[in-house]
Amino acid sequence: MSAERIAVCPGSFDPVTLGHEDIIRRSFRFADRVIVAVAYSATQVKSAMFSVEERVEMIRDTFADEPRVQPMAFQGLLVDFAKSQGATIIVRGLRAVSDFEYEFQMALMNRKLWEAMETVFLAPDLEHSYLSSSLVRQIASLGGDVTPFVSPAVLRRLTERFGAR
Repeated sequence: MSAERIAVCPGSFDPVTLGHEDIIRRSFRFADRVIVAVAYSATQVKSAMFSVEERVEMIRDTFADEPRVQPMAFQGLLVDFAKSQGATIIVRGLRAVSDFEYEFQMALMNRKLWEAMETVFLAPDLEHSYLSSSLVRQIASLGGDVTPFVSPAVLRRLTERFGAR
């Protein structure tokens, strides 16, 4: 019997979008379980709309139909977290060529920190290639309709935050 293949899909997920959902669900093509790792301290300075706990809950609600998705918060180095969870795969979505340079550098550093760690880059579905949490936050905060970009669970949270539009 082969060992369970565990992947970690890290990010801020503020909020989780249909683009994130697509990448996470497609990860099951090569992983048995996916830990969606919500970072307490992002590598890039961002202003958070939702607390880490709220983001974990939104991910849990979004993937209520998928027991192989395990949302978790983490602090510190991603490789240390992955190792503690038995994961050897990092999954990252790349929307544009501009994402690649930073992500490639991180993948090489993570492998240097732990040689068993592999990073898999997934291109988004064309339908989601322009989508980002930042854009969803901005549209929602300005009263726009974000229904096409997030799951019903996330839409409920955004509606609670900003009111019905």
